Order: sequence, then structure tokens, then C-alpha cells
Amino acid sequence: MAGQVYLAVDIGASSGRLVAGEFDGTRISLEEVYRFNNGGVSAGRYIHWDVLEQWSHIKRALQQAVDRYGNTITSVGVDTWGVDFGLLGPNDELLANPIHYRDSHTEGMMERAFEQVSRAEIFNQSGLQFMRFNTLYQLLALQNVKSPLLDAAESMLLMPDLFHWLLTGEKANEYTNATTTQFYNPQKKRWATELFDSFSLPQKLLGQVVPPGTELGPLHGDISRELGGAKFKVVLPGTHDTASAVMAVPAVGELSDQPDWCYISSGTWSLMGVEIANPIISAECQELNFTNEGGIGDSIRLLKNIAGLWLVQECRRIFNAGGQSYDWDELVEIAAAAAPLVSLVDPDDECFLAPESMPDAIRDYCRKTGQAVPDTDGAVIRCALESLALRYQMVLQMLERLTGGAIKTVHIVGGGIQNRLLCQLTANACGRSVVTGPIEATAIGNLMVQLISSGAVSSIAEARKIISHSFGQETYVPDAAADWVTASERFANLVNA
Repeated sequence: MAGQVYLAVDIGASSGRLVAGEFDGTRISLEEVYRFNNGGVSAGRYIHWDVLEQWSHIKRALQQAVDRYGNTITSVGVDTWGVDFGLLGPNDELLANPIHYRDSHTEGMMERAFEQVSRAEIFNQSGLQFMRFNTLYQLLALQNVKSPLLDAAESMLLMPDLFHWLLTGEKANEYTNATTTQFYNPQKKRWATELFDSFSLPQKLLGQVVPPGTELGPLHGDISRELGGAKFKVVLPGTHDTASAVMAVPAVGELSDQPDWCYISSGTWSLMGVEIANPIISAECQELNFTNEGGIGDSIRLLKNIAGLWLVQECRRIFNAGGQSYDWDELVEIAAAAAPLVSLVDPDDECFLAPESMPDAIRDYCRKTGQAVPDTDGAVIRCALESLALRYQMVLQMLERLTGGAIKTVHIVGGGIQNRLLCQLTANACGRSVVTGPIEATAIGNLMVQLISSGAVSSIAEARKIISHSFGQETYVPDAAADWVTASERFANLVNA
């Protein structure tokens, strides 16, 4: 690599990496510098994130980047998943390892919350999809067990904010991740402090909300010295990984409230939605359980969280633990060979959130709903993929209802585009052209915000043109060979039962 280099630290639920990007004025090129495994650690009563191990990996990654690129590095930014957080005490000490969003401590917390504040009022103040692991319910779970952490804490930093603080010593809550908490008001564009007060949660936890593209500052002196005197800046990307991924969708057109394209950020989770100018906070939006999260350029990501390839990943883990040795391509091959549209599941059913055996959970669901029980590994995977495609179709129809527009194209970005069978099934189920790419959307979106912040790229529109020129896309055309209309009706009956 030559020229100025920008660094994206992109951490997901199962792995993290550092990606370096170089921009030559017309194209951006990527190089993965470092990768590490990530995941929850059971300790005591909770599943935690090992934040000190994650931080050690970040420092190792930065050291390798400095060794390779030296003083050509301009800036670095960190993105992660949403909702999870660390609490800092009065002397800015980290009070405990953050709790993993899949931990069971939030079970029943939404229902307890609704006893104090109605579901409608929480939605009116936050515009957010109801999921038990949202930050609000995590805080209420701590309150419920009278955790001393809430009394001792002076500030709350969501996961990427925590790492940015460790890099710079500066505390800030970046906008796109703040909106995942269910106590940020997207209409008033501030924390929903009234909601916080209704639950007797301490407002002192809430820091300044700043937009993506904010230059947080130089590396903290200790970190700079540890990295041999490195002087590059820390610039906040869209710190929620989906915000960065949507930034990298190579779509065209001005921001509006009736877009003609939607996106799916496809990975362990599928985040499906549209990019709009203003939040949609209505009874229908609440009923459909959509979320209004912050996007790059003061946009709103109206979207729904869908279980995604989690079902397939867990099936592979169980299959291989039982003596198989499937790689991802082999899973697609055996699924493609299985009979189509035999059995379906609701991928968002809670029974699939964290089962001991995902294949058994899928078979049990089919058995309980009176369907043929998948009798081969390929049939299990086909069931999961077709169900996911039908879930996409259902969400697409909901998006059109909410926005009043007609969606012509489905853009899929992220690692899930490597599953070409799922991409084709999505086109078939939705009856729309599906355009896939780029695969490294989250890292690219992170880097592009840094480029815009530096002045190297003038706007989001220009950034998306550059992304389109830099990375190839593939188009899938709907194939109506199977009876997707009947399958859609069957699927709707399962979900609405």
C-alpha cells in the first residue's frame, strides 16, 4: 500500500479484525491486517464480553498496522454491535466486564417495564423495536437485582464508545449506537430523559451524543508511546456496525421518505430496512415492531432485526461437533440438493435465540406445527434458508406499507452474500432483483466516514459511487420455478399463529 492509510477496527459477535484502506482518489482498496476470535465468556451468573482481551487484540492489531504502514496512517475508527455497554466509576475505572446481549438476565424485563410505562409510550419516546436485550432492559435487569454497579457508575459507554475512550481518554456516545438503546428520542434528537426518569434510572450515565465523523482526538499519550510514538487521529465512524454497513450500500438517489431500494446487512443477524430522512413513529410501526435507528448523514435506518445466518451457523457447529466436517460451501450444496419448500420455521421465534442444538430446535418446531420433520442435514439447512428468504419477503412488504413507496431493488451486503443459494432464494421469495456486494460493507462504511471527515471524499453520494467503482456487484433475478405464493401464505400462518 502507498499513500495515506485509514484503519477500521470492526468487531462482531464472533470475530473482530482490523482492515486498512487506501484511497487513490477514485477507488478504495482494502487489506486485512489482523483478525481475532470473539465471543461470550460464562463467569458466575452472567455471560460476559471479555473486554480486556478485546482491547489487547485491538492494541496488537494497531501495532501490526503501525509496523506495516508507519506514519502514513491518518486515522482509526471502531465499530461493533449495538446495545451492550460498560459502566465507568467516578475515577473512570471500568466497573465490570460488559454483559453479553444473549445472557438470560433480561428475560421478563420487557413485561416488567410495561407495568411501569406502557409499550406505546416507550415506543413513542424511542421509536425502537422491542427486543429483550435492548440496553433499557439490561439496565432494568441490573436495577431488578439491586446491582451495586448502578449506584457506583458515573457514565455508560456502549461497546465502541468504550474502545474509543481507551484509545483517547475522551468519553462520548456516538449517535448511531446511542439509538439502539431504546432510550434515545429520534424525533427530539436527544436522550429520552423523561423515559429514563420514569424508570428511576440515573441520568448521570448519559453522556454527550456526537455524530459519526466526529474527530475525537489523537491517541492517548500512553497508547501513542506503546505504539512507538504513533500520532494518528481517532475518528468516530457509524459505530453501530449496521450503520457502517448501510453506508457502504452502493445505491444511488437522494435521501427521501419513500426510497425505491432496501438493504439487508447479512451475517449472524440480518438487518433489513430502508434509509429515510425522518423517523416513522406510529401505531402501525409499533405493531409491526420496526425500529428507527440512526444512520450516517443524520438519516434514519427504518429496519427490523431478523435472526439471519445464526440458524445456519449453529446447525453447522452442531453437525461438525457430531462428527461431520462441513465447510460453508458443502452446507449450501446439500441444501440445494434437498427438496424445496417442504418445511418452514419462523427464524425469529425465541426458541431459536440460544438453543442447545439448533437442528433439534428446527425439527421440534416443525413437529409441533404439524409439518414434515427435516430428516437430513441438507433438509434442515434448506428449511432455515427458505424460511429466512420468506421472512425477508414479509419484511419487504411491511416496509412498503410503512413508507408508502414501491421497493424495486434489494441490496444485500456483508458476509452473507457468500451464500449464493440464500441470495437466489431471496430474489425468488421477494420477486425483486437482488444486488449483492460489497462483502466487506461494515469495514468499508467505517473507512468512508473517516475519508469524508478528512475531506478526501466530499459526500455520502460520492462515497457510494466510489464503492460501486471499487467493488463488484452481482445481480440475482427472480426465478418463479417453485410456488412461493403458497409458501408465503404458509409462512405467514406460522408467524401469525
